[in-house]
Amino acid sequence: MAEQIANPPPGRAALAVRCREVVESEWFGVTVFALVLANAAVLGVETYDGITARWHGSLKLVEHCFLAVFTAEVVLRACAHADRPRDFLRDPWNLFDLAVVTLAYLPFARENATVLRLLRLARVVRAARFLPQLRIIIVAVGKSLPGTLSFLLVGTMLLYVYAMTGWVFFADADPEHYGSIGRAALSLFLLITLDGIGDAVHGGLQISRWSLLYYASYVLIGSFVLVNLLIGVVISSLEEARQLEHEREHEASQQNADGDGEPSCDLRERIATARRALDELEEGLALVGARSAGPEAVIAAAVPPPEPASSGARPAGSPAPT
Repeated sequence: MAEQIANPPPGRAALAVRCREVVESEWFGVTVFALVLANAAVLGVETYDGITARWHGSLKLVEHCFLAVFTAEVVLRACAHADRPRDFLRDPWNLFDLAVVTLAYLPFARENATVLRLLRLARVVRAARFLPQLRIIIVAVGKSLPGTLSFLLVGTMLLYVYAMTGWVFFADADPEHYGSIGRAALSLFLLITLDGIGDAVHGGLQISRWSLLYYASYVLIGSFVLVNLLIGVVISSLEEARQLEHEREHEASQQNADGDGEPSCDLRERIATARRALDELEEGLALVGARSAGPEAVIAAAVPPPEPASSGARPAGSPAPT
């Protein structure tokens, strides 16, 4: 089984090579990217009732053509990995494309207009596959989710503590903004963007001078520390996503080089080791056969044959030339 995976049938390998040439060509990527943009344009045109009522049949035909083309694209990409099927499933973008195209054929998606529109809208996201920088940003957003969740937890705790403090001190004097924990949290959440901070400080000073310390500490921690922390999480995830993209490109180029070029160094070392093992096995078999023949055969097998004499050397015992 392992040998079949390592050495696919010649027909499958030839199909993978031909499809890979098409998929990795520049014109293929440009064509698919243009079709994705055209699909997005058609989806936007369908939001106009007059155009939809007049060209309903034509728009449906165009939608079926887009679905057929995107299906052929996924099939070509799958055939390009015919010699390495697992590599096709390891790529998240391949899984995303496969899911978007496959779900469009399911009955519940064909009968539900809302689900079908969402699937068609998901095709627009496929444009990121052909834009490396946009692909890096999307991966960075996904990588930053754990850090973002921690940021939200810390921000929620900070907001709750300051909302309770504001309700205790300002509820009677300013019930419109601090009459309940919900109103206080909403007012403080809007202050994170520093929008209306001047009016809030001015109103707080009319109640108590200590309100300046309250607002100053909240703005310092909420608007500067937490926001900069979130920016640091995103930048760190962006660097990690860029590193993953470089490693992915390096692995893809290395696989193509190993598949189309000469054997790798590891394979050469294995071949050399196998040859040495075969030589030692032949010598051992020769010694075993010589022992069964007699002591003289053992000596003859153990001693290598003499090298042939050169043209200028004379054999032993021959008379010297006159």
